[in-house]
Amino acid sequence: MATYESATSRVARMLTMVPWLLHRQGIDLATAAAELGVSESQVVEDLQVLFLCGLPGHYPDDLIEASWEGGRVFVGNADTIARPLRLGRDEALALIVALRALADTPGLAERDAIDRALAKLESAAGETARAAAAVRVDLEQPADDGIAAAVRAGLTERRRLHLRYTSGSRDETTERDVDPLRALSVDGRWYLEGWCHRARGVRLFRLDRIEAAQVLDVPATPPEDLPERAVGSGVYRPDPDDQAVTLDLDPGSAWVAEQVPAEEVEPRGDGSVRMVLRVADPRWLIRLVLREGGGVRVVEPAALVDAVQEAARTALSGNLSPGPALD
Repeated sequence: MATYESATSRVARMLTMVPWLLHRQGIDLATAAAELGVSESQVVEDLQVLFLCGLPGHYPDDLIEASWEGGRVFVGNADTIARPLRLGRDEALALIVALRALADTPGLAERDAIDRALAKLESAAGETARAAAAVRVDLEQPADDGIAAAVRAGLTERRRLHLRYTSGSRDETTERDVDPLRALSVDGRWYLEGWCHRARGVRLFRLDRIEAAQVLDVPATPPEDLPERAVGSGVYRPDPDDQAVTLDLDPGSAWVAEQVPAEEVEPRGDGSVRMVLRVADPRWLIRLVLREGGGVRVVEPAALVDAVQEAARTALSGNLSPGPALD
């Protein structure tokens, strides 16, 4: 898959690179590239950018000096950033809390490296590390360590996964092959993002809804240049072609709003909830309404209200059919 370095990532690397090179004048270009984890050509490109960087004024003496003639790197006139960047108190606190939460993740292969980094950070942070003990991040963990291990293997070895997955919005279990892209935690839940060969698109799979995961002897081959999914506002992306349904939930059935993906959730003072969701197959929703015994009521559309009432009459008459399917 093609890789792309953002401007933010490059600036962060160069801010670290300048003080590092200042204290290693004349270092071999190949050695510098290896230590910095980039190619020699990337180091040269970064040094060329440094010619345009410096203090305001735009005079020659205001700009950073850099040369790499003869394969040796020299950097000068950069005393203002000669010291490496340091973490502030809040930054150190956030990093310590995040590392502790990550270390608690089951099936984590790099736990030793995280423990070593955490120990060094806590030692350097001093009082800040003790303050971090009062902060805890609770992430819902995968229900099965074996599934977490299979997902990790698929990601690290870049191999295709075969999943048996239960969809929350369709109330169905399907078998599908997925090329894993990344694992992420959003709103306290763990997800696998991958290219689904069944849907022919990028999909998110909640790890606690994966019933089985098998690592296949097939390389993962997702399409190149897939856009990264933004998850800052949550992971739910409704299909505009699905039917919009409004539900009223009694307090005892308010769990539905927490478990079922929704477009809108409106809690009320008495503990009840009104929610709007999109439904691809109304049959599962009809079964849910019947199962909750009046705790979930369909407000609209009218056709679905009628279908629920018909299904309830049929159930009361002794025929437990879930009712007619709707388009």
